[in-house]
Amino acid sequence: MKQLSEKILYQVITPRPAQSHKGTFGRVLIIGGTAEFGGAVIMNAMAAVYAGAGLVTVATDTANFTALHSHLPEAMVVDFNQDLTTLIQNNDVILIGSGLGDRLDILQATFRAVFPKQVLIVDGSALTLLAENHINLPHARLVLTPHQMEWQRITGISIAQQAFEAFNVLGRDRLKQMPIVVLKQHHTQIYTSKDIYELPIGGPYQATGGMGDTLAGIIAGFAAQFFLASLSDVVLAAVYSHSAIADELAKTQYIVLPTQISQQLPKFMKHYAVTKP
Repeated sequence: MKQLSEKILYQVITPRPAQSHKGTFGRVLIIGGTAEFGGAVIMNAMAAVYAGAGLVTVATDTANFTALHSHLPEAMVVDFNQDLTTLIQNNDVILIGSGLGDRLDILQATFRAVFPKQVLIVDGSALTLLAENHINLPHARLVLTPHQMEWQRITGISIAQQAFEAFNVLGRDRLKQMPIVVLKQHHTQIYTSKDIYELPIGGPYQATGGMGDTLAGIIAGFAAQFFLASLSDVVLAAVYSHSAIADELAKTQYIVLPTQISQQLPKFMKHYAVTKP
């Protein structure tokens, strides 16, 4: 297992070209957030916007519209109860599952609509629905972001067995589509097609609701705009950025809120886009 380091940020985060517009930096569609769990997609969207995605649309329950517009006027919002097929196919990155609850119908419709060339990030409730209903993953550029209990549900690998990377590799192989897996834990592990990485930074100050939603949003924002890099490198850079910002904030704070990480992203990314080692 390789140790993930700051070097990945210099490889992925690049200066923006002068001749560009919002379409240059990708389109992200976030699907999730029932009336009870609207905060999840708000944090997804904040992270994606602050990470630099050109256009972010949130498909969610109508109960969340006002809160989302209030927190993030930069994002667009639509009702997730409508047919999303055209919208899904007009975006570069699809993030589904944060706060999705029991909406299996939306998950299945999304899986039917995605194209192989699109990045599909599967998070939160979508992972539980995937496991409980034995749904096959679609053909897409897949990223799964489970915590350890979700990974146990999907693969049958107990949390104790997850300490052995060989079990996790076998579990991913059973999924057939060979997704990138971000296995969230004390030292998060990232399983790519070629290597396995461990995140050596981060800490207990990140143990608060919404931290995973924010990570998924950063991955979406990075994937949308840094499309010239490999998807594996993009995911690695997003995971490292998430905890590196938390580490810096934790120097003066007892806990770190997910929304604080999102707010720090533009300043953090500017350093790596300008300064090269």
